[in-house]
Amino acid sequence: MRGLKVLILLLALCGMVVVAAPLQSESGTERITGTFVSMSGRTSGRTRQFTVTINRYTPPGQVRELNDALANGGQDQLLKAMSKMDAGRIQIGTGVGVRANAVIVDPWGEGGRRITVLYERWLQIAELRYGTRSQDYPIGYAEIYLDRNGKGEGTLIPAARVRLKGGNTWEVEDFGTFPARLLGLRSRGQFVPR
Repeated sequence: MRGLKVLILLLALCGMVVVAAPLQSESGTERITGTFVSMSGRTSGRTRQFTVTINRYTPPGQVRELNDALANGGQDQLLKAMSKMDAGRIQIGTGVGVRANAVIVDPWGEGGRRITVLYERWLQIAELRYGTRSQDYPIGYAEIYLDRNGKGEGTLIPAARVRLKGGNTWEVEDFGTFPARLLGLRSRGQFVPR
């Protein structure tokens, strides 16, 4: 009987460790939530939940690597370089979302931040099967502006084409007419850059 009690106690302790583990791993993340508002296309005017989970900022060396890839091999080389990077996750709606390949942070305003998120978007089967023009827009691009209190807004281009102009300026072209709006953004979590 005593052995059974010890076994139950050990199983309970193991269960507590398993439940506590995800909480420890999320302590180094920043989560930005808000509302995604589509501004063009069939979904114009519709809103969905928007979330970016940042596990790490992309260091300057990797940003230079992305810029060099775009300069030397165009968008295809940029995608190849991005595919090796993982900075977090971006979700539109309630789905699982996709990996945020690069998260670039710059100072903005009085104590605020501009956060640029680049990700490889999932191409739909119909796009691949019928060879639609949208295949030429394989990158997702978001620009988020947060004030010093972690509140703000931004824009999101779900299907973008990226080119390099003047050696250091990225030109981002939207497949749609207008980029989507990101409203009511709020940052939560303590993130310390490494």
